Amino acid sequence: MASNFFGEIFRITTFGESHGPGMGVVIDGCPAGLAITAKDINEQLAWRQPGKNPYTSPRKEADEAEILSGVFEGKTTGAPLTILIRNKDADSSQYTPIQNLYRPGHANFTYLEKYGIFDHRGGGRASARETVARVAAGAVAKKFIALYDIECTAFVSEIGGIAIADQDLTHLKNIRAKTYASPIFCPDEVVSEKIMQRIQEIKEENDSLGGILTCIAQVPVGLGEPVYRKLEALLAFAMLSIPASKGFEIGSGFGAARMKGSEHNDAFTSDEKGNVYTTTNFSGGTLGGISTGSSLIFKVAFKPTSSIKKPQETVNLQGERATFQLPETARHDPCVAIRAVPIIEAMTALVLADALLLNRSSKING
Repeated sequence: MASNFFGEIFRITTFGESHGPGMGVVIDGCPAGLAITAKDINEQLAWRQPGKNPYTSPRKEADEAEILSGVFEGKTTGAPLTILIRNKDADSSQYTPIQNLYRPGHANFTYLEKYGIFDHRGGGRASARETVARVAAGAVAKKFIALYDIECTAFVSEIGGIAIADQDLTHLKNIRAKTYASPIFCPDEVVSEKIMQRIQEIKEENDSLGGILTCIAQVPVGLGEPVYRKLEALLAFAMLSIPASKGFEIGSGFGAARMKGSEHNDAFTSDEKGNVYTTTNFSGGTLGGISTGSSLIFKVAFKPTSSIKKPQETVNLQGERATFQLPETARHDPCVAIRAVPIIEAMTALVLADALLLNRSSKING
């Protein structure tokens, strides 16, 4: 299986399966001297953990990071940084009754066609459990980009058609505080209550919901390359590599197709110190694939959770018609978008960390 890595200079390679001994990540290219501890990583992993409330999977994983290499006396050494998170609450017995059926909305069909073998226990590498390694790597990337005063915040902006109305996105710290105070990572309390009620209803129907997440990142001018490594292209690649993601748009996104150039162009102006900036941000913070200094603003769409308890039509591995139904004790998220918030932040941080390191080669400073 190829392509288990992400990034050019700040490169991660993840490993492990959902119901194997553990998940992990090796980080290449992290500069030496970065202060990082297992506590820093665990704080980020805690936001992704399931089993905290009725809106996520009841699977309970401590998700405690073990740093195996690349750190000495609390700082990175420049050597490969290896992080391991052991699986402690895997229950493979839930998958035995359905191991010979193609699961609607799941990857066992494509994996079997491609590789001839598939780890049916929770989906193996296809499971969203893989993202715990991304969040661990993202914790390191967040520490690195913070040195450049860069931060990012993601939040739930819509679930099941219940959406946040247009809001002020300039006060990032305020949005972050409200987001992480919400059980479903939604900064709007009224909308959050409506979504939670809808999730409870959909659980009783043995069904699931999809959602849309918004991410904002404050970055300097100049990150990204103008052709094949455009910043928005890298972000799209990162976001669409997340399990269950189905769409990405930056700035005005598809709405730009319904605007005139005179409406969409972000006008330039300057302040009293001569700093140039745009008065609007329809571009979403990039021009020509390079960051403008305005906030990066993008959205990611997630499909409804594929694992639902309703009976569904399928076929078995021999091609015979069958009915697929999860065991009553199966454990799944009613809406996977909720727990994607820290994953989106992690992938954004990884893109920006890589872009910062690549940017060092953009010109000779005299």
